[in-house]
Amino acid sequence: MKQLLILFLIMTTFIFAETEMAEPKPSMENPRKFVFPITKGDGDEINHVLGSANNVIKFYGVDNTEVVIVAYSQGIRALLTHHDHKIQQRVESLMTYDVEFIACNNTMKTLKIDKKELIDGVEVVTAGIVELIERQLRGYIYIRP
Repeated sequence: MKQLLILFLIMTTFIFAETEMAEPKPSMENPRKFVFPITKGDGDEINHVLGSANNVIKFYGVDNTEVVIVAYSQGIRALLTHHDHKIQQRVESLMTYDVEFIACNNTMKTLKIDKKELIDGVEVVTAGIVELIERQLRGYIYIRP
C-alpha cells in the first residue's frame, strides 16, 4: 500500500508540474515570437494550427506574444472568405489579438486566387516559404503542430 501511495505522489508531481519559463521571461518588451505554417486545406489541420496559436497566446498572454501564421499551397484556403465560415470566424477572432495572417502570392497565382477573395486584413507576400525563413532569421520560433 505504501508503494502505491509513493507511486501516486510521483505521478501527480509530473501531472501538475508547471512549465519553467526560459530567461528572459516573456513581456511586452521581450515577447515570445512564433510563426506557424498552414500548408494543407484540410479543415482539421487548419483548425489545429489556429487552436495551437490560440493556446500559446492564452499561455503567454496576448501582450507577451507575436504570432504570425503563413498560409501557402493548399493552406491558402484558410484565408479565403468563401471556403469555410467557421474557419473565417476563427481567423478574424485571432486577428483581434493581433495575430498576423500572411498569404503566399505565388500560391495565389498558381491557384488563380484574387486578393479580393482573402479575409480582410490578410497580408500578401511574394513567397510564403521565404517569409517563414525570414521570420526565423528575425527570431521567430517555427512551430509545426
